[in-house]
Amino acid sequence: MENKIKYLNEKQVANLTGLALPTLRNHRSRGCGLPYIKVGRTVRYSFQDVIDYFESHKIMPDDLRTAKGL
Repeated sequence: MENKIKYLNEKQVANLTGLALPTLRNHRSRGCGLPYIKVGRTVRYSFQDVIDYFESHKIMPDDLRTAKGL
């Protein structure tokens, strides 16, 4: 059986992504940024959601060259 981490707390997400804790908290209050789960006062982020969020914001250098006509 594989032992995979499914959910991360906000400190783990901050360390993993390089985003500051206040940034994560600000995003939650504004309703933007990473998807999260809240049960009571506990906030958790799905590891897969974190990966998917960053993958969806990926910029491919070849796409930039094409867009700029290079």
